Amino acid sequence: MYSTVEYKGLKSGYRCGYCGSDDGKVSIGMWAHTMSVQDYQDLIDRGWRRSGMYVYKPTMNRTCCPQYAIRCNILDFKLSKSSKKVLKKMTRFLSKGEVAKGGGVEPMDSHSEDIGIGHQSVAYTSEFNIDIEKPLKIVSLKESELTKMQEKPQASATCETGEPGDKHSSVEENVSTASIKSVPKPGKGADPNKPPCRKAKDIRREIKLKKLLQKQQQQEERTDVSQEPSCANPCTVPLEHHVPQTNQPKSLEEFISESLAPNAVHQLEVKLVPVSSDDPDFTESFNQSAALYAKYQMAVHQDSPDECSESEYTRFLCQSPLQAENPPDGPPSGYGSFHQQYWLDGKIIAVGVIDILPFCVSSVYLYYDPDYAFLSLGVYSALREIAFTTQLQKTVPNLCHYYMGFYIHSCPKMKYKGQYQPSVLLCPETYVWVPIEKCRPKLDQSKYSRLNEDSNAEDENKFRDLGKVLVLYRNTVMHYSTYQRQKKRANDEAAVQQYASLVGQKCAERMLLYRN
Repeated sequence: MYSTVEYKGLKSGYRCGYCGSDDGKVSIGMWAHTMSVQDYQDLIDRGWRRSGMYVYKPTMNRTCCPQYAIRCNILDFKLSKSSKKVLKKMTRFLSKGEVAKGGGVEPMDSHSEDIGIGHQSVAYTSEFNIDIEKPLKIVSLKESELTKMQEKPQASATCETGEPGDKHSSVEENVSTASIKSVPKPGKGADPNKPPCRKAKDIRREIKLKKLLQKQQQQEERTDVSQEPSCANPCTVPLEHHVPQTNQPKSLEEFISESLAPNAVHQLEVKLVPVSSDDPDFTESFNQSAALYAKYQMAVHQDSPDECSESEYTRFLCQSPLQAENPPDGPPSGYGSFHQQYWLDGKIIAVGVIDILPFCVSSVYLYYDPDYAFLSLGVYSALREIAFTTQLQKTVPNLCHYYMGFYIHSCPKMKYKGQYQPSVLLCPETYVWVPIEKCRPKLDQSKYSRLNEDSNAEDENKFRDLGKVLVLYRNTVMHYSTYQRQKKRANDEAAVQQYASLVGQKCAERMLLYRN
């Protein structure tokens, strides 16, 4: 199966949803009629993203707000304090029905694409009229990617506030100062019936010593238990009996499973639904999903009813060029485009649109019921998608990244994506991934930056041979060099060369570029 695209070229002078510029946004685009998951994986690793069937790439050194592809390595993912708060808030709501106060629309309500901010309906015209189901003629066709979370202890949560004086070290100072300033009145001396007075310092030392002794005794008891054989075959002894338990922080999976207790006040279910008219779950929930999308867009993005009609919803979030693939060594769901539906007590309150690709889960968009904004569903769904990627990785070891779309350092409401650690940004010149900590100082100085610190590095997949670019001409697959010989007055060499330089040599030799 070939990926088949129409190159649309440069699009400039249109409105930016980030900085508000009326004509500052510049990008390159192409219409994808069909696309394999591997080709799209290679494209997003060169800074491309899709909106429906349209695949676009920001012109980084010209656009007003450069958009850097960002991804998170889920094998080393670390929960931040703010993420834990969101997870705990969801647990309290589901288990007890507790509604958090002060909830509202998040800084950027969707954790994914910029296309949700003032995305425009573009009437794409196509000259492509070949029936892709018919066999193609082929002329000279050459067949040719959790450490344990370690956090600094939080003073409010892990310090031993029960020990007198540890939190308020000024107690002793106040006592000694008061004794100096006050002059005692003459009396009969110490009461022999009462215990002698002791300094606060000595009391604290005694309490601390008792705690240390108790802790040591508990450790010795656990060690004794672990050394006693509990059965004939020691291999069957549970792991926790062999290793003394320590205070390990909860993992993301533990937070999520804790919130989904069967006896909870509210029941939350997440369904993965293929984006396909042949799937019964997708067709049965289509009307409810489309209505939720319209409600979200009008409330959050102030769209008019026409801008979020069912046809617009279908074009934007239901049409996908990705061809579903189900290889035996792939994930149980297969590869392709999906909707992750969040069902709360029998109704959909949020939908995350995702693509499952050979090396990642790519987040496309999120929309949710504004009535549940207090649950911070943008952050919560991102965490659920990270957990989902972790689950897939157990079956497909190479699938170990979560792509969050674009990071825009110059836009405060889009910088939050960097909180999902560890995150890396894509260098717009060499297409290598650079830790975000190394990128921030450069982006503080300039909106656009070559992020790769190696000044001698080059794009390893750069365009080299125009003649090897595959084209589709008159229902025939051929190299561009053959096409030029057949169409003697071909005047599209500059456009084809630009296309090949942006998709990279590998995709240029694999995808079909439609020529009329």
